[in-house]
Amino acid sequence: MSRAGTKGVSRADRERQIIDVAVEEFGTHGYTRVSVAAVARRAGISKPLIYSYFDSKDGLYLACVHHVGRLLVDAVAAAQTRSGSTDHALDTLSAIFGTVDRCRHAWSVLYDPALPSSGDPHEAAHHYRRHLSAIGAAGTARLLGAAGHDDPLDHDLLNHVWQHAVTAVMRWWYDHPEQSPAEMTDRCARLIGALGAR
Repeated sequence: MSRAGTKGVSRADRERQIIDVAVEEFGTHGYTRVSVAAVARRAGISKPLIYSYFDSKDGLYLACVHHVGRLLVDAVAAAQTRSGSTDHALDTLSAIFGTVDRCRHAWSVLYDPALPSSGDPHEAAHHYRRHLSAIGAAGTARLLGAAGHDDPLDHDLLNHVWQHAVTAVMRWWYDHPEQSPAEMTDRCARLIGALGAR
């Protein structure tokens, strides 16, 4: 088995430890304000070890994006295909809350506004964002289709509203970290119910 670092920690375990620390650092401070040296200090390892695993700061961020992107896409996709579910919007939000509860900075890493507008980290982040957006678009299309609405602009507008609403909800949650995933789900259920009331 490949070994890295100290105390016989396997390379895979060491990489995961580094990524966990880096996700927290990037998620808290943003891409531009985090250095490899800061991640190394937090992880209790040397900076050259991080470079030996990830080559560069961009390589480290890319690994973080793949980690959180897969978590979020897998959770949202599973929520959308759950058998017997009729409330796709609430299921999607609940899946996101549960994922972010386990990986607190997943959303802020994937949607970091300070990420450079080119390069591998940018392309990877946009790959996962597009995937999440496509799942959201399919969900809004089902909702409008069930109501008998087939105007493409209606579909486009509702998907646009949904994407921005989810972002707003996540930003609100970061400002209210005392709220549990269950409390956030219940709160969103009340709001969705109120918006649907006539």
